[in-house]
Amino acid sequence: MLKTYLSVLVLLLSCALVNAQPMVRVTGMVGDAKSDPLQQVTVSILGQQESTLTAADGTYTIYSKTTSFTIKYNLLGYKPVLLKINEKVAGRLIRNITLIPNINELEQVTVTNRQNQLTNTSTINIADLPSLPSVSGNFEAILKTLPGVSTNNELSSQYSVRGGSFDENLLYVNDVEINRPVLIRNGQQEGLSFINGDLVTRAKFSAGGFEARYGDKLSSVLDVRYDRPDSNQLLLTTGLLGTSLTAKYVQPKSYLLVGLRYKNNSNVLNQQDNKGSYNPNFGDAQVLYQYSFSDRFSLSALGNFNVGQFKLVPEDRETQFGTLDTQLRLNIAYNGQEIDSYRTSGAAVTATFSPQPNLVIKWINSYFNTKERERFDIEGRYIFDELEPGFNSGGFTTVRANRGIGTYLNYARNSLNSQAYSSEVKLDQNFNNHLFSWGARFEYNNFRDELNEYHLTDSAGYILPYDSKKFYVDQAISAKNKVDIFNYTAFIQDSYSLTKNTDLQIGVRGNYNSLNSQFLLSPRLLLAYRPPNNNKIIRFTAGVYQQAPTYRSIRAYDGTLFVDQKAQRSYNTSASFDYAFDGLGTRLKFSAEAYFKYADRLIPYVIDNVRIKYLSDQVAKGHTYGADFSVGGEFVKDLVSYFRLSLMKADQDIIGDSYTKKDATGQPVTIYPGYLKRPTDQRVNFSIFFQDRLLKSPTYKVHLNLLYGSRLPIGSPQSDHYSDDFQIPAYKRVDIGFSKDFLDDAALRKPKLLDRYFSSFIAYFEVFNLLNVNNTVSYLWLKDVDNVHYAVPNYLTGRQFNFKLILKFKNRQ
Repeated sequence: MLKTYLSVLVLLLSCALVNAQPMVRVTGMVGDAKSDPLQQVTVSILGQQESTLTAADGTYTIYSKTTSFTIKYNLLGYKPVLLKINEKVAGRLIRNITLIPNINELEQVTVTNRQNQLTNTSTINIADLPSLPSVSGNFEAILKTLPGVSTNNELSSQYSVRGGSFDENLLYVNDVEINRPVLIRNGQQEGLSFINGDLVTRAKFSAGGFEARYGDKLSSVLDVRYDRPDSNQLLLTTGLLGTSLTAKYVQPKSYLLVGLRYKNNSNVLNQQDNKGSYNPNFGDAQVLYQYSFSDRFSLSALGNFNVGQFKLVPEDRETQFGTLDTQLRLNIAYNGQEIDSYRTSGAAVTATFSPQPNLVIKWINSYFNTKERERFDIEGRYIFDELEPGFNSGGFTTVRANRGIGTYLNYARNSLNSQAYSSEVKLDQNFNNHLFSWGARFEYNNFRDELNEYHLTDSAGYILPYDSKKFYVDQAISAKNKVDIFNYTAFIQDSYSLTKNTDLQIGVRGNYNSLNSQFLLSPRLLLAYRPPNNNKIIRFTAGVYQQAPTYRSIRAYDGTLFVDQKAQRSYNTSASFDYAFDGLGTRLKFSAEAYFKYADRLIPYVIDNVRIKYLSDQVAKGHTYGADFSVGGEFVKDLVSYFRLSLMKADQDIIGDSYTKKDATGQPVTIYPGYLKRPTDQRVNFSIFFQDRLLKSPTYKVHLNLLYGSRLPIGSPQSDHYSDDFQIPAYKRVDIGFSKDFLDDAALRKPKLLDRYFSSFIAYFEVFNLLNVNNTVSYLWLKDVDNVHYAVPNYLTGRQFNFKLILKFKNRQ
């Protein structure tokens, strides 16, 4: 059946078969005038989608689909090199390249190149983003294939890194720190993340041990760049889930990037247990303009407007769950509707000045305003039944016993207005063997929050204890908060070479937060050693990471504020090993990293879908340790694939917590829980992103994305204490995509009409959740007359098909 199924999918993409064309393989080394290898040099073939980066030893391998082509070598601060190749037949070539520094370029290589080499970050292959089958369509989907990153929700752009929460991740776009909305509680309410993947030219990610120049969060850094394009471009991506249009315009002294996106995934949401009328509409516009007044000074402006509305008129729900011996079914009929909306607008202006070839100064100013609204008024009338064991042709058998009948009402009128303004100065300067960096930042955050929500349950003398015909108000919240937070931060760090093969980076961050008047000092260290054979690198990191209180962490679930909350603090150490080698007929890279984190001050929380409920009045201590492994390379020529495995354990002990329960004799006993699993304690994560050709043709490809995450701990929200006595089942998901590049350079025949107007025309057919696994994201908790809690699973999306086109218009200039 699987072979037949795949064959049908391929036929939908193609109407004819073409034979594979021979490839030209070019290898070599890129170095400077002193023959020292250069890392992170972008090597690309003009007119094709082929691109790669040089390794730590300066080596590279790239494939061309034609025998006549031009290779471009580009590194910030160096003059680009164009190498023309014209071969009669396919084969293997060796080309070593020398790059000459451009001393007048603004961001000097003497400053930037060492930052790229001496860092605990990995470069993301952004060329894979269009081919990655993803329901959300957001850039963050590619992060979930990286070591150390875990997730259990394909609808969300949120992610957990090495046991951290969603709030512990830093995001930068062109050096501007980006914040996320606060009120979103379900992945289906999320729209478009800030990052526009079509505008991204470079991206780096660190799962821990990042340097002092980055901000004060506990877990990770995603550093994204929108850079100057090589030429004018117009790109259109359209499909069943949305549309995006990207325009890039280049002038000798300036360039302009414009990105427009629209998303509506109602056809995906309609496959969930909750049936109804889904109307999710999300859109955004981004503009980046940069002008170079001289070789030493430039000014850039980034503008963003992001808006979204999620509207749901629910009708009914039927969820079947349980075991073969105990089969349960919940039926709910709904009245009412839910309307959630958000709007983010803002701008950032960056001035870059280079008075000397070895000095770069940046002044970054940004302002963002976010308005979020939650409006829902939903009544649910439910019947909770236990079914007879076994199956018949119609599915579950008849009802054995009724476990409950009742009504509940969820009501909310919540709104949050937030503003963030920041001004920052960064300086990078090269002194002989030292790269000195420092920066200072001022940030002001303003929050105006109104909470008004409650949940009513009509017990009818059945579900809740026997006060018949009485309404119980559960989790009623009414609060109005106004908070202003001032943050003052600074950092200083130095990177230098101890020996020819050993580099050291030391730095320290300082932070003062007006909320609790606490001054934080966070030293960090990174040591890198490259053995003489240049195909290995060993890194060791150690540092203190402190996350100052934010509005989200000081606000308890009931709206109460705990403004005296102290910063969360973690002591981190890690050791990593990167090894590049030849195997399986290609160049492979193996990476391994072991880490240990001890936190003596954490703010405990529970996770409900993608919403974090902080226990803001409590403090915990905890440990996180584990190891990440990955191997990747071009197992198939010109197509990069990755395999990764992550092992982790995360626990915490809430200081001073206890609860009372009765023992076997009925006497009250005080229980001190001690160390329990953290909500993000996902012991095993495994992922595969594999690409291959179909039908022995370079124009037909298959893209497979497999994710596995082991069980997550969870406790009943109706308990009066934090617990980990229940678990969300393992997350298992397989997404697959098939693509056809009609204008591939290796194609035997190109449609003349398409070739006239487009430089690239690619069709994708995707199957999300190929195995149709019912993954659980959260639970609806019910309690019967015997005070027994039942966790009714809220399932994620089922199998769904998608079709999209990526069109790149020809440049008519």
